[in-house]
Amino acid sequence: MFLGTAGSMPTAQRAPAALLVRRGGERLLFDCAEGTQRQLLRSSVGLVELREVFVTHFHADHVLGLPGMFKTFALRGRELPLEVYGPRGLVDLLGSLKRVVGKLTYELRLHELAPGDVLERDGYRLATFAVAHGVSALGWSLIESTRPGRFDVEAADALGVPDGPARGVLQRGEAVTLPDGLTVTADQVLGPPRSGRKLVITGDTAPAEGIVESAWGADVLVTEATFSEEERGRAHETMHQTAAQAADVARRANVGLLALTHLSNRYFGPEIAREAREIFAETVVPRDFDVIDMPFAERGSPHLVKGGALHRREPEAVSSAPE
Repeated sequence: MFLGTAGSMPTAQRAPAALLVRRGGERLLFDCAEGTQRQLLRSSVGLVELREVFVTHFHADHVLGLPGMFKTFALRGRELPLEVYGPRGLVDLLGSLKRVVGKLTYELRLHELAPGDVLERDGYRLATFAVAHGVSALGWSLIESTRPGRFDVEAADALGVPDGPARGVLQRGEAVTLPDGLTVTADQVLGPPRSGRKLVITGDTAPAEGIVESAWGADVLVTEATFSEEERGRAHETMHQTAAQAADVARRANVGLLALTHLSNRYFGPEIAREAREIFAETVVPRDFDVIDMPFAERGSPHLVKGGALHRREPEAVSSAPE
């Protein structure tokens, strides 16, 4: 869910960087620019009691929303601890903001990570990787665990496995012993293992081979396209990338869908999309409150839902094909 898709400064149509990942009941916020809490309030999600915030780097257009959000949570009487993860320097940065934020009603837990660190979660892991932005910075990969294969009902019937808990045990990959003493193993009733989903978020970066490796095979790659090719020199100077460079990374990384964000205020979006699609056709340029739906592979491909987080209604899915 794209809460902010602008570059270094907000525009009338785009707020600065913030991205909310919704997975089941979890809400993971990546970056928190100026105005992020208001963007959440305007969205169909609302300003929920976030449990975790992940920071890519400490430039103002990625972190200025943190003090205000911390204070709002305190004013609401929050008691649940808030976990904040980021690159080296996180503790110093937020320590310097204590005078701005004041006393909090909850514990703020800070975690500094380095490229290559992994956070193991239930059913997935969050892996960090190096990006090229000239400052302490991290990219993030959300990688789901491999899932058991599809349950073969006919095979289970033939083996005499009754409906109920026994089939659930088999679906989890464990063996069961039937009342007649027959032991049925999971591989007898399950198809081949199915891969989970993979989402990669780079934050600000220049093109880098390490990103190609970290993003390999991702269902969705969210990366920046601050400039078009006509400003390639400017992109190099500021350690950003052009739409064409981002598309080349996506092509070489064999990703399913490329989402370009962090646009300079000189662009509206369609021109960035056109440039990228010449190299990588499956490219979208989301606006604020757009959503990318990421189904499991057997249920379809990732797709953009325009305004999907702005209205409390069933959104209309649109393809990633050029308009």
